Amino acid sequence: MRTFFLERIEDETGISGTGIVAEGVEFSDGQIAMNWIVGDFRSVVIWRQGISAVEAIHGHNGKTKVVWKD
Repeated sequence: MRTFFLERIEDETGISGTGIVAEGVEFSDGQIAMNWIVGDFRSVVIWRQGISAVEAIHGHNGKTKVVWKD
């Protein structure tokens, strides 16, 4: 398993703010579990499609980046 966080450089939606907004883990089969740590609607999300899905949905064209911790 590898761990990561999402670092939002610019909040284009005005919902989550900037800085570290979520933390997550990538399992050995590529699935992702991600925990939103800011905002009024905190949640845990499972992405079966892997990190590419996370980047496609939450990357906001480079305004949010995945930072691997290990």
